[in-house]
Amino acid sequence: MDQAVNAVNLGSVGVNLSIWSLFVEADLVVKIVILGLLGASIWVWAVVFEKWSSLRKVNRAADAFENRFWSGGSLDSLYDEEGQNPSHPMAALFSAALGEWRRTARAVGADISRSGVKERVDRAMVVITQREMDRLERWMTFLASVGATAPFVGLFGTVWGIMASFSAIAAMHNTNLAVVAPGIAQALFATATGLFAAIPAVLAYNKINNDLARFAGRLEAFAAEFGAILSRQTEEHA
Repeated sequence: MDQAVNAVNLGSVGVNLSIWSLFVEADLVVKIVILGLLGASIWVWAVVFEKWSSLRKVNRAADAFENRFWSGGSLDSLYDEEGQNPSHPMAALFSAALGEWRRTARAVGADISRSGVKERVDRAMVVITQREMDRLERWMTFLASVGATAPFVGLFGTVWGIMASFSAIAAMHNTNLAVVAPGIAQALFATATGLFAAIPAVLAYNKINNDLARFAGRLEAFAAEFGAILSRQTEEHA
């Protein structure tokens, strides 16, 4: 009989558990947690689209540059066209290496083979590769941080909300499910928001990090091949 009465009371209360209602009626701390996580989620997607666009652009530019580089044309002409003001990482790498080779050749003249030009060119390419990859990897730490911490931030909001709910229950001296449910649902909403921010961040970080590693390997392979070409030209000038 008591169970039937409680069921009737619960149904007559008409508890609103919509997402907007959960947010509006949540504790202030829980609201701050949810808003922070939603902001982080929006920023995550902004970073994802920016990285996707950047990687797509640099790979297409690298394809076009390599086609010209291996077409058999003059390296000096290619340097004059793209090396003076490089607009993508591979052109910057080419510009740094050939520019260093030219400066060394002018400085040492006939003794170019004994000047350590290969070491200088290799060092220039390593520096440029690192600089360009650092630029492409910007905000990757943010993705990793959101993926690692967002669930715990959401869990903090959940714990805080549950504590507030139990305090309200103790003050009202009422353990009816209609009284308990909204507070518990508001608290769990914080955990759901944390997962909503974390899961895309983790998936995007893994995918973008893999794409960045492939592009870094592509730059390193080009640097090795171009370094070999410059070494042969150094021997011919000796």
